[in-house]
Amino acid sequence: MASNGNSQHHTLEDLTQTLSKFRITEVPQFPNAYPALNPVDIYRAHITELVAPITGADPEVIYQAIQWTQTLDKGDLVLPVPALRLKGKKPDETAKKIVEDFPESPLVAKPTFAATFVQFFFKPVPLTSLVIPSILRTGQNYGFNPNFGLRDPSDPKSGAKKMIVEFSSPNIAKPFHAGHLRSTIIGGFLANLYEKAGWDVTRMNYLGDWGKQYGILAIGFDKFGNEEELVKNPIAHLYDVYVKISAIVKPEQDKIKEYRTKIREMTVKGEDTSALQTEFDAYNDTTTDEEARRYFKRMVDGDPAALAVWKRFRDLSIDKMEKTYARLNIHYDDYSGESQVKESSMDAAAKIMAEKGVSAIDEGAVVVDLTPHSKKLGKATVVKKDGTSLYLTRDIGAAAERFDKYNFDKMIYVVASQQDLHLQQLFKIEELMGRSDISSRCQHINFGMVSGMSTRKGTAKFLDDILRDVGDKMHEVMKSNEAKYEQVEDPEKTADTLGISAVMVQDMSGKRINGYDFDMDRMTSFEGDTGPYLQYAHARLCSIVRRANVNVSQLVDIDLSDLHDSTHAVNLIRTLAQWPDVFVKTLKTQEPVTVLTYLFKMTHVLSSSYDHLQVVSRETGVNEARLALYEAARTVLGTGMRLLGLSPVERM
Repeated sequence: MASNGNSQHHTLEDLTQTLSKFRITEVPQFPNAYPALNPVDIYRAHITELVAPITGADPEVIYQAIQWTQTLDKGDLVLPVPALRLKGKKPDETAKKIVEDFPESPLVAKPTFAATFVQFFFKPVPLTSLVIPSILRTGQNYGFNPNFGLRDPSDPKSGAKKMIVEFSSPNIAKPFHAGHLRSTIIGGFLANLYEKAGWDVTRMNYLGDWGKQYGILAIGFDKFGNEEELVKNPIAHLYDVYVKISAIVKPEQDKIKEYRTKIREMTVKGEDTSALQTEFDAYNDTTTDEEARRYFKRMVDGDPAALAVWKRFRDLSIDKMEKTYARLNIHYDDYSGESQVKESSMDAAAKIMAEKGVSAIDEGAVVVDLTPHSKKLGKATVVKKDGTSLYLTRDIGAAAERFDKYNFDKMIYVVASQQDLHLQQLFKIEELMGRSDISSRCQHINFGMVSGMSTRKGTAKFLDDILRDVGDKMHEVMKSNEAKYEQVEDPEKTADTLGISAVMVQDMSGKRINGYDFDMDRMTSFEGDTGPYLQYAHARLCSIVRRANVNVSQLVDIDLSDLHDSTHAVNLIRTLAQWPDVFVKTLKTQEPVTVLTYLFKMTHVLSSSYDHLQVVSRETGVNEARLALYEAARTVLGTGMRLLGLSPVERM
């Protein structure tokens, strides 16, 4: 953190030097303003200083009220006058007064007003001098603010706050379905986001890796397992084994159902069931399900041989998962799971619930009745009649263990909206147990479902299948342009990267809570706001910088005056200036689409400028000012893409 303070110090010196050229002797300062990291904060503070004496409003209220605009024709910043809360003054009259009395400013043009909104437009010359060098100096860190994650944002030595993001969380030996895909993409993004805001982030994968199904799997592997296949592709092979053994379990369960129905019918008629019951018990004792139950009991009791088989399945599966996650630029600090939650933690949770009267016995099961607190929370079963602990008990135990281990300030569960009730119940029960120190720090980030996620070979079972199919489709799309295809150095690798971008961008294109249709044709298109389009925009900028053949590190101090009179250049600079504000807004929305919308808006401004801002020409050689602008755009686009979890390509 200390080094960050130094770089900011140097940047403040640079800022002071730049602003002195425009007759501003001091860098405007304000609480929660970071002029060295966000050029627009300079403008907010400057406008506040000029508006305060005109309106008599509290400067802090003015500063907080100033907003960035959605479209450049509405200005660079806007002040909604009603937000100033001025008693006895009509907002439209105040807006008019601000415009009339606004003094000549070196940074801002004369404002305009629309109804009760005052619109401020930045003057091109100082804006260019502030924004372009700031981006070129800070590179991939431009726009990010590591102060937000500090315990005390005004003190770099206060240390970073700690966060856990729990995401993806698939079940071992079961399909990696669309819900896991969404959780993986959204969780990876949130972990990146908070890391760039200075938090100490732990990425956690809470695997479904415990329960009787692992007994079934072990028995299935004895019957159908193949050592070579297991090592080659553990996830697919274990799933295959599970399907085969389940085909044996199913008729057995049907027969058990028949026995139970017959016994019930005889009991109702008052007939003697003892002989049939003996026959049933003997049969049940030989079923795969009963064998699996006994095997799992050995696991629970710590039998080394049983645990060794389970651990091998788990380790091989994680090893394979890590390789697949790496393709999505995702890594984990903690492969946790249901198996890692100690029985003692669950027993302690059950004891506290009973002692505090949170839980009660209901028909042999342990139940928490949450209806007095909220009807929609209903009743939650924590222990079944047979004494089996349910997910809630395990989740309560897991949260307490994580709190003890990591002492987190915030924990985010990235889980589908079908689990809304489960997590609401979890947080409420923790609170009633007297653990609001945990529940108050937890948040559920939910999302809607994906429909139609299938591969050409049928319904998608694993993430690898999905990525392979989209990569193949992307390869076909690329081949349709023969001239360009021949220029791509490694078409397979590029198709794979573009395919992954296609999947991720489609997932992030709407608000999280909205579900969407998995549309392979649309997502792999270069037309419209898609992953491939974003990659194309980045590759084109890389190509421009490459062709200029100039050392970009030398562009920081060049003369940028050639850009001032070009509307296209100025609009692009105005858009690039917004990136730090987009980052701040994203921390509030926690939505990838906030970043994505900005990146598409920026690339649209960019593409409309190419015909007007040529960098290399035979007559004049390299226009360094334009090159600096495009290098700044490439930096911001690449930074935004990496924040989303994409790998920007340089050639395609």
